[in-house]
Amino acid sequence: MIDDLMGAVRTARSGILVIAVLTAALLSGCAGSSAPPTVSATPPSAADARPSAAPTGVLPEALQAKLHAALDDAMKQYDVPGAAVGVWIPGQGSWTAAAGLADVANQIPVTTSMSWPLRSVTKSFTVTLLLQLVDQGRVGLDDPLSMYVEGVTGGDEITLRELADMSSGNADYTGDAFVAEFTENPDKIFTLDELNGFVLGQPAQFAPGAQKVYTNANTNLLGAVIEKVTGQRFADVLDQSILQPLQLDGTQYLLDAKTWTTPHPDGYIQGDGGPQVQPDNLSIFGPAGSMVTTLDDARAWGETLAEGRLLTPATQARREAGAPLQSGPPYDVYALGMGETDGWWGHNGEGLGFTAAVFHDPSSGATVAVFMNVSNVPGKVHPADQTFRRFAEILRAATAG
Repeated sequence: MIDDLMGAVRTARSGILVIAVLTAALLSGCAGSSAPPTVSATPPSAADARPSAAPTGVLPEALQAKLHAALDDAMKQYDVPGAAVGVWIPGQGSWTAAAGLADVANQIPVTTSMSWPLRSVTKSFTVTLLLQLVDQGRVGLDDPLSMYVEGVTGGDEITLRELADMSSGNADYTGDAFVAEFTENPDKIFTLDELNGFVLGQPAQFAPGAQKVYTNANTNLLGAVIEKVTGQRFADVLDQSILQPLQLDGTQYLLDAKTWTTPHPDGYIQGDGGPQVQPDNLSIFGPAGSMVTTLDDARAWGETLAEGRLLTPATQARREAGAPLQSGPPYDVYALGMGETDGWWGHNGEGLGFTAAVFHDPSSGATVAVFMNVSNVPGKVHPADQTFRRFAEILRAATAG
């Protein structure tokens, strides 16, 4: 039973924590492409990028009841301690709800104002930063990784595009060396260089472009590219290029959980003795998963991401080119730092006691966000993604009716 931080760390040796880490999906000077891409249009201004406020009014009571029933069923089926969800539909209204417990031991309920880990939804922010650099002519998607980061096996052949769409074939960082260091010191704040250091010189999984296998290392290497090109820390580029323009005041790139002062839930996995609290170390994910957010900020980001509000139309179109993953989270298609499920574009995330899903349907304008404080459900089920899918079915039926 994991009833404290050290108990959680001890379970790494028996595999529980290792699985939680591996499923995190849920991880100077300037340089540029020797042949910068032609920018097809002027990128959107910050003023044009911010989505409008949440739809006024509330969704019809009958629709709310169906959504709430779907949430209750999912929480019961997957043994979820607590959840916060939102559904926003232009012209129809919105529905947000909190259910269950944020802190099981102290019986503290979830609220809709809490902060939640984005886990791998962070990847959609990181790849957006890369694509903004593409629009600025500072990098090219077909640039080799070795132009920016040295020491990665096959780095001369791996392109930035292949890192973004999970087809690079490079090793992940969550191997024995990382697990041993994290187990020995679970409070250690890992830097991006340290996370990427676990990848350097490791054997490739497959030839670049031969498969699509989802790894956190792909996105963390892109974080290093962003730092190399801009000459700034990843957190500062993120703040200046996305968080401030979109006024995402409740969203942070957070490495030290001690500075996470906004009320937030504990993360759990279910064990024989009940919910087991997981370590609260955000730094182990880096640009692949270290961000936290709120429900309303997730709404704004979901729309921004799927509509390409921070990118030129040409770059957004290139972003949407993808294919199914051979190994990784459930998407119909995984493209450049975002996935598509039955017409909805967005991203999900999982790891160390949390799952998240943020998706937007361009055809209806609807956005869905689901946050749950449980991970590693038997059968590799992703509770937040499954809840999103149930919501999407309900919304499709309501639209058809």
